[in-house]
Amino acid sequence: MQVFNNEAKWHTYWIKTLQTHKSIGFVPTMGALHEGHLELIKASKKTCDITVVSIFVNPIQFNNAEDFEKYPVLTDQDLSLLRQEEVDYVFLPSKETIYPESPVLSFNFGHLENVLEGEFRPGHFSGVGIIVSKLFNIIRPTIAFFGQKDLQQVAIIKRLVLDLSFPLKIKVVPTKREQDGLALSSRNMRLSSIEREKALLLINSLIQAKNELLTGKSWLEVRNKVRQSFEEEPLTQLEYFELVHPETFEVFREFDPHKKSAICVASFVGIVRLIDNLSINP
Repeated sequence: MQVFNNEAKWHTYWIKTLQTHKSIGFVPTMGALHEGHLELIKASKKTCDITVVSIFVNPIQFNNAEDFEKYPVLTDQDLSLLRQEEVDYVFLPSKETIYPESPVLSFNFGHLENVLEGEFRPGHFSGVGIIVSKLFNIIRPTIAFFGQKDLQQVAIIKRLVLDLSFPLKIKVVPTKREQDGLALSSRNMRLSSIEREKALLLINSLIQAKNELLTGKSWLEVRNKVRQSFEEEPLTQLEYFELVHPETFEVFREFDPHKKSAICVASFVGIVRLIDNLSINP
């Protein structure tokens, strides 16, 4: 495994890869790696000739300074895991490498900016768009791999690739979960044991809502019941629980079993903000 810290060093590897006509799989991460990241890496290794993983905690996508400061940084542990997974290359840039100056460019993703994550984290998706564009331009992958847990982010990145004509494909990998159903997230390590237990309310509510919708209950009835469950749990603070189209993120007021749909949830558990989603009609 080779670690590089700047674009110039990678360019040498990229030219060699280009000359041998090998495909490049890319897994962008913010570190604090877990089994969910490793699933993306395995998918890349299975599909592509070469796998590149980036580790960079992107400051401009955090609209909460405290969240950025507390984001876990475990570089040595991450590199050890990546060696075990036999990753070919790791891009580990400094903030100064990525942002020699503070960016003045910003992205606006239209409707996606105004709902769910866009509504509750203003500026977040612009920061995501900038860093992903930079990484795509540096790495120039054949396929980039993202997890379904960040469903709205996936929609944002697909729009980015389409509108800016990035010459690559996006592969979405199903959410990796703990045995009890909790979606794997780097933020989970900040939960206390009690908060970890209460965090199951997210996935349990998603499963309950999906089952009740499929038995004919109205979305309004289902959502109100879920909201009440969160209100009754003092350690949680629900931000949204919405039924959406999984690609356009149109918010549905009624459930239609003939339309693609997914339920998305965001809630604080203690001071840690968690998200999750569950597809109903793929």
